[in-house]
Amino acid sequence: MCSLTPTPSSLLPSAFSKFQLGPPPPPPQFPSSSSFSNSRVVCRAGSSVQHVSTDLKLVLHDALDASGIDTTHAREFREEFYSQIRRLTEIEKETSICINRHVDLGRTALYIAAEDDSLVSHSSVPLPVDAFISRLDDLSMDYCPHYKPAYDSSPEMFLESIERFLYVHKGFSRANENLFESRPLYLHSVLTHRSGSAVMLSLIYSEIMKMLRLWGLLYFDAEIFFPHDALSLPTGYHKQKSKESDQVHIMTSGNLLVQILNNLKHAFWPFQHDSNKSLFLRAAHAANCVDRSDFVGESGSEIASAKAAQHRLDRGVWTSVRFGDMRRSLSACERLILLNNNDANEFRDYSILLYHCGLYEQSLEYLNKYQELKNLQDEVNSPDPLSSLEDDAVDKLMMRLNLIMMEQGWSQPSYSRNFLGNSSEPW
Repeated sequence: MCSLTPTPSSLLPSAFSKFQLGPPPPPPQFPSSSSFSNSRVVCRAGSSVQHVSTDLKLVLHDALDASGIDTTHAREFREEFYSQIRRLTEIEKETSICINRHVDLGRTALYIAAEDDSLVSHSSVPLPVDAFISRLDDLSMDYCPHYKPAYDSSPEMFLESIERFLYVHKGFSRANENLFESRPLYLHSVLTHRSGSAVMLSLIYSEIMKMLRLWGLLYFDAEIFFPHDALSLPTGYHKQKSKESDQVHIMTSGNLLVQILNNLKHAFWPFQHDSNKSLFLRAAHAANCVDRSDFVGESGSEIASAKAAQHRLDRGVWTSVRFGDMRRSLSACERLILLNNNDANEFRDYSILLYHCGLYEQSLEYLNKYQELKNLQDEVNSPDPLSSLEDDAVDKLMMRLNLIMMEQGWSQPSYSRNFLGNSSEPW
């Protein structure tokens, strides 16, 4: 479990904060400059548990500070986010969102939204998290007049009345997730515009259920059916009448937070060309770390898109309409590492973003940690033959980073500083 300890900026050897290892300290006091620490990175495969010692260095906030951007609110909301996820035990991560008790999932989702809002708005006024928590609670209060005990006597009729209230009376709907739109991915926007992703609608549904259970109105074991298609709405069902096939549609607390952050990571990834390839390969392609002969069906527009994305970064443009946002993709990567630091691919994806920012030393550190974790996983699991293209790209990136670090007189290029410090005006 990660722990939060302050590190005075005067003690830092560089402009970037240190995320050091050690035993968990007392509860955090949320200082203005902080370090997240973790005793180890855990790699689980089957019954085997292995560990990789690591020294995390999450750099986004300090890099923005060094560029003259005030990250006070972003740091505060990141620390609040961390104070919630540190309560997640392995058992709690696998617990359904309908019965989760240790982590306030609604508040955690709002902390994610509030940090990102502060990164892009540069406003001196933070997102009012408590006001949106009240709005979320008000949804449950508003349902009470719609509750008719005589009519809603059976579990099925009771759940039907909740869905009629939520999707008809209140007008919440499933957003088109194929569009380049961020509003359905943030809880405060979904509460305001009443259009959201399946994961956000499931979160809202579960919050209503928990309040009704607290008031004694929900008297049976209810579960939410999370849809895996692009159109269906989350629905409730009586768990005692569930089928074995329903198990894959149960959303757990850990999976909900991972999916929220993964949705943001995908939406704001700066390299949006060729959605059939992984995020890492798209970024590696833009960095010329992928053999072009492997891209058999590559169109001219995809090549142009990759070149345009890299050109924006070289010019110091950190965001562009329909072409991602480096700050928010970095932020999502960092929170995924804090939440799920046994996933080697999160280290790899974060590394390639740091490479595109010109933060070569930090990029190399994270790529080395990715290799450590992956080597341990490969000892237990057979290598995936489909990942050979990604492995080749990792090898080329590793070689390039090592050559950069070996160059005499190497120094951080100026465009990485300009890139993070540029104004929010798009291309």
